[in-house]
Amino acid sequence: MGNKIFNIRMRAAKGGPHEKGGKHISGGEILANYEDIQKAVNDLVEKALTHSRGNPDFMQIQFEEVQMPVQFLAPLSITANHVLSVREGQQLAMQLLRKCGVPSPSIEKAYELIAQPKNVGMRGAMLLHVQSGERVDNRGEKGVRVSRMDWDAANFEKWAIRQEMPRSARVKEAITLATKVASHPEIVAELCWSDDPDYITGYVASEKIGYQRISKLKEFGDERGFRIFFVKDALNLDSYIHYLEKEPTLLYWEEDDEKRIN
Repeated sequence: MGNKIFNIRMRAAKGGPHEKGGKHISGGEILANYEDIQKAVNDLVEKALTHSRGNPDFMQIQFEEVQMPVQFLAPLSITANHVLSVREGQQLAMQLLRKCGVPSPSIEKAYELIAQPKNVGMRGAMLLHVQSGERVDNRGEKGVRVSRMDWDAANFEKWAIRQEMPRSARVKEAITLATKVASHPEIVAELCWSDDPDYITGYVASEKIGYQRISKLKEFGDERGFRIFFVKDALNLDSYIHYLEKEPTLLYWEEDDEKRIN
């Protein structure tokens, strides 16, 4: 991608900026060479203006040169799980979290947090201690936003064809984020489903089980989305959040990448 890489980020809301109570509509980011910044900006603007959550009246786009060394990661191995109902999907998600090593009481506390009205509309992830189930990030409704990550489009398409996955930006972004999160030694598992009312698929991911895609984790029309990271040790929280938010990561797939599922 050349000698210099730039991080281009977008956030869009309706009813004013997020920090003034605006409803989150869309967000995204791209890592690109300088000559590709304009295309990246155009792609992010199109994403914001065509989102199913509504038409934004606030949008912010910024870019900056990446100063830190870029870490290259192979994408998590992927498994597609087809379920017949949201209930079956959520039961499978809980089963997969237990397989990752998350105790049942912590899973129950996570779902209690999900059900609380104050957590509806969170823009980032909640970090929960894997053993206690207590939230440890102290970020309120903002949560922790994973940033500075991308996957070369051509390389992603080769991967998607081989894996028989949709060649969509949504899938690309989800795998990229899940891979970055799972690569940190403090993470035990991630649970996520989108706030897009037209997208009901979600996932559980970790280094141990890979990216487990679940076809139904909410009902159509539901704008509530959640992202939860179960972490091992709250003592290293600042270091972990710095990695998620600041350290640049690029995915690269090769056909002979070893699968990482036990």
